Amino acid sequence: MAEYKVYFRESVEKDFRSIPKKDVRKVLHRVESLTIEPRPLGCEKLTGQEKYRVRQGQYRIVYSVQDKESTIWIVKVGHRKDVYR
Repeated sequence: MAEYKVYFRESVEKDFRSIPKKDVRKVLHRVESLTIEPRPLGCEKLTGQEKYRVRQGQYRIVYSVQDKESTIWIVKVGHRKDVYR
């Protein structure tokens, strides 16, 4: 099984600024684990979209998977109360 390559949208850098550094480390570790299994146990497909979300504590990571190219695009990272707006 090929390992997936992760890309971040430019807006994700802005998302990280509002998250404490210790939590950013945990989020990045979770993102790294997606390279091996892009649809891990506990991930959910977002309704009406070709995107998934995975939980990391109080934060949500929204991403899309392109299986043909073996890539993952991180679309948004944010607190659970704000990420879906």
